[in-house]
Amino acid sequence: MTTQAAPEPTATAPTEAAIASALASGARPPRPGALTTSVTFGWRALLKIKHIPEQLFDVTVFPVMMTLIFTYLFGGAIAGSTADYIAYLAPGILVQSVLFITMYTGATLREDIDKGVFDRFRSLPIWRPSALVGMLLGDAVRYTVAATVTGIVCVLVGWRPDGGFVGVALGVLVLLVFAFALGWIWIFLGLLLRSQRAVMGVSMMVLMPLVFGSNIFADPATMPGWLQGWIEVNPVAHVVNAVRALMDGVAVGGEWVWVLGWSAALVLVFGSLTMWRYRDPR
Repeated sequence: MTTQAAPEPTATAPTEAAIASALASGARPPRPGALTTSVTFGWRALLKIKHIPEQLFDVTVFPVMMTLIFTYLFGGAIAGSTADYIAYLAPGILVQSVLFITMYTGATLREDIDKGVFDRFRSLPIWRPSALVGMLLGDAVRYTVAATVTGIVCVLVGWRPDGGFVGVALGVLVLLVFAFALGWIWIFLGLLLRSQRAVMGVSMMVLMPLVFGSNIFADPATMPGWLQGWIEVNPVAHVVNAVRALMDGVAVGGEWVWVLGWSAALVLVFGSLTMWRYRDPR
């Protein structure tokens, strides 16, 4: 006697009405806002440090090295002693340490683009600049760490800012505003150039005359006239003047206007160029 197995049920394709009913059965989540998505991408930038802690070297080891080298190498020759020189150098070396770190933003962006990550970001239903703004917000944490480390080293060397903690905090805040604006240049270069090496090379060529052709290390009055003329229009020199005045507890004057003006101009020009390139990466 033979038995027959029951026939297996055949799968049927769902109807359009069933699909529409399933999709409409729950409330659609609200679309994330610009601030939410920017903060999320900023947190993503910080999570990279957790998985690659070597990224902290440029915000810890580099500022310490630069502070100690310039203090003990030039302190005696320029000011007669390291104690006198650190009083002048400390605000400037804070600016230098943070600004040199900003160029890594473009290199990190170029790495994400090469991996295809930003192709996915462009397809998401979010505020379009949030991926780029989030990178800068995450990097602002790194800049703060670098400024803190540099400030501690300067205090250990002998720096005693007359502006106190409030003056130092305000000076760092001014520096972070300018660093955020400057970061748009490196983001644009990250979208424009084809390799990390090219981004780093061009960024260094831009930063070198801005940082070393400034009033960070010496009084411009001791320099030739043509160099003094460059320093007068150098945005980094205006940042140093504002930061130095706040940390020394003296009147800032119109320097904060120059800093805010340069920051707004950089965001307006390079932010616009960046978004143009971001929309059309060809």
